[in-house]
Amino acid sequence: MEQRHVQPDTERGDRREWLTLAAAGVTVVLWASAFVSIRSAGSSYSPGALALGRLLTGTLVLGVMCLVRRVGWPPRAAWPGIACSGVLWFGMYMVALNWGEREVDAGTAAMVVNVGPVLVALLSARLLGEGLPRPLLVGIAVSFCGAVVVGLSSSGETDVSALGVLLCLVAAVTYATGVVAQKPALRHAGPLQVTFYGCATGAVACLPFTGALISDAADAPASATLNMIYLGVFPTALAFTTWAFVLSRMTAGRTGSTTYVVPALVVLMSWLVLDEVPAPLTLLGGALCLCGVALSRRAPRTTSSRTVAARPAAPGAAKPAAPVTPAAPVTPAEPVASAEPVAPAGERDAGSAAEPEPR
Repeated sequence: MEQRHVQPDTERGDRREWLTLAAAGVTVVLWASAFVSIRSAGSSYSPGALALGRLLTGTLVLGVMCLVRRVGWPPRAAWPGIACSGVLWFGMYMVALNWGEREVDAGTAAMVVNVGPVLVALLSARLLGEGLPRPLLVGIAVSFCGAVVVGLSSSGETDVSALGVLLCLVAAVTYATGVVAQKPALRHAGPLQVTFYGCATGAVACLPFTGALISDAADAPASATLNMIYLGVFPTALAFTTWAFVLSRMTAGRTGSTTYVVPALVVLMSWLVLDEVPAPLTLLGGALCLCGVALSRRAPRTTSSRTVAARPAAPGAAKPAAPVTPAAPVTPAEPVASAEPVAPAGERDAGSAAEPEPR
């Protein structure tokens, strides 16, 4: 009878785990494709104009999804996280990343931006109380080393722009802060709600680049404009929604560590789409990134008191003493008048011996 109740719960938990992993896979694949599209659209659109066009497209698609699913206004408790993640992550992060990739090569940019998951783990442990389990720390360290190897192997510049490194570092900080701010908002609102209103907030923050967007769109080739639309539909509207879905079911530290798959996928996509054959050192770095993500997903070892208590005692070992319960304090009983005659002492002893002792 008990197995009948446990089995559906187990199947439901497995289904939920696979659904979360599938959403994480969609997120990292689409975000990896964004680097290829940014490289194409970034040559015709300025950083602010590209960010605004991407956010406006994403807001439009997410708005249609909200109308179809009849998603309403988020609760008041969710707005601090939505506003913070919208301004920092959707707004400042995209502008800083687009600008930073113009100043430094893609390898250096990827190496600096991948400080973000490390900051996510540290900030979530400090501000959200998620803790820093050993598998997560080891996995992040291995993945970060892999990202550094990928960055060094694909970096072709000897003189790195200090402005470019600073902009990529700003992108990493705003990304990490936005993720940690978004996590509490998902306790009060759904992933689609948080993503739509966060994207709309970021678009409002980037409205000062409207003039640049109009000017660049008039001169940009169709391929660059299509890449900007692609960035808004898939890496923004779809991928940020699946990200919020994963973040609502996992800790921020573990969710952030999954993004270390992105450098490995970028190497593969550049090989297939752009004919950029990766060097052996690049492949090694990508393999380290994947190994680090696998390590970060391992559950930490915990010692259960039930497991310890269930171990059989060694032969000849003394049995543990039973716990001693303190005796209840004896209170003097008040004399009660009784109409029954008092029995003789012998009968009283015999009668009390026949009664069972209380246990």
